[in-house]
Amino acid sequence: MSAGVRTLPSMARQLAFPVYLDHLAADSARFSEVLRRTPHETPVPTCPDWTAADLFFHLAEVQNFWARIVGRRLTRPEQVDGLTTVRPDDDRDLPGLFAECTQSLQEALRATPPDTVAWTWAPEQTAGFSYRRQTQEALIHRLDAELTAGERTPLDARLAADGVDEMLSVMYGEPPTDGIFVAATDHVVRFATIDTGDTWTVTVGTYTDPAGKAGLCLDWLPGATPTAEVRGAAADLDCWLWRRPTLGDIDQSGSPATLARLAEMLSNGLN
Repeated sequence: MSAGVRTLPSMARQLAFPVYLDHLAADSARFSEVLRRTPHETPVPTCPDWTAADLFFHLAEVQNFWARIVGRRLTRPEQVDGLTTVRPDDDRDLPGLFAECTQSLQEALRATPPDTVAWTWAPEQTAGFSYRRQTQEALIHRLDAELTAGERTPLDARLAADGVDEMLSVMYGEPPTDGIFVAATDHVVRFATIDTGDTWTVTVGTYTDPAGKAGLCLDWLPGATPTAEVRGAAADLDCWLWRRPTLGDIDQSGSPATLARLAEMLSNGLN
């Protein structure tokens, strides 16, 4: 299968856009609440070489970046090249910076219909992409903040299931259209949640870029016979794909070669 010839995803945003915004607000608030009372120098166990202050600034920077893209209706890559956020000299100013950035993002999204054209790094070029992506970004970094402080709380199951879908279809999927993607019918993984009843079938295929460099990438392969299966609660599957610690077990079964190929892809980081 060549890049650009794709079947529709199995779920593709199971949440309504206003629900994304509600989760974005709640998880951003929880993120800030936890980090405001965590010593700035505390190491973040899930982000090597980061401190709590680094994590605080990271999400502020990310949310400010997308607030300006959506809020200003930027549509071209050259328009976003100069968008930067200056880190305060004093880490005690990070809570104030984050409050400003998250407010800007939430206001920009609420004022922008999801189908509005807006630049993204993905094939989808709408504000709706940022509704979902920034909600999932806030969710996983809220978890990072909680793990840093030792105050872990459960992830919303339906939001986590949507996160699994995004990981499979966007973060590790969507082979770029400027290269060649070859599906591997002998390496097909079925992901299944044991609590929300969702399933996904993907191939761990090979993408070759225009320079000839090859790597592993996912794409949908509905109807194919799985050679391996990965099962768990939605929150645990989402954490596992993000390489965050799970609360429950992840059951892996089937072809050792397929599972090894999947593990290799995940170990190489996000596309």
